[in-house]
Amino acid sequence: MSFSDDIRTVFEKDPAARGFFEVLFCYPGLHAVWLYRPAHWLWTHGLYFPARLVSHLARFFTGVEIHPGASIGKRFFIDHGMGVVIGETAEIGDDVLVYQGVVLGGTSLEHKKRHPTLGNGVVVGAGAIVLGAIKVGDRSRIGAASVVLQDIPADTTVFGVPAHSARGGAGRAQLDHNKLPDFCGEEMRRVQVQLDELKKELAKK
Repeated sequence: MSFSDDIRTVFEKDPAARGFFEVLFCYPGLHAVWLYRPAHWLWTHGLYFPARLVSHLARFFTGVEIHPGASIGKRFFIDHGMGVVIGETAEIGDDVLVYQGVVLGGTSLEHKKRHPTLGNGVVVGAGAIVLGAIKVGDRSRIGAASVVLQDIPADTTVFGVPAHSARGGAGRAQLDHNKLPDFCGEEMRRVQVQLDELKKELAKK
């Protein structure tokens, strides 16, 4: 993956990007990925302390914490970046888009696979938390501020706390935060319909 591919990815996934130098100097998510790569190389070659040191410096300068042990595919983009945390055994496929405040966290203290695996083309909305050694299928999307605790099939949208699913993945488009289904509202409407039916039944007696 070349620097030019990384910069091209920013232009493709962020309509706010205006020019080459702006992207080069003003995108901390991009800088975090660039610093992750040498840290990951050091980690995979058994140089654990230097790897952690590089990742720590990346966190200090960018606000993004990527463990050097994580595995990240091509054309990965972190938009805005601040507060993103990616754990040691996380695996991220190609063409993944992550917004600010996202956590790919672990749920175990054992030395094993304990962080999420994101398939190709996944989109993770701002503030979403994905926990455990779960799998998120290709082209799925996770709504902002959702908490995901279970596997997600490919081409699925999830939202809420805990996350609930609705068909329709991200495809090549960015996550439309304003178009996610209103799960709580839908449930309340169902309850209201049931209450109205009960009132009608009671009125007949």
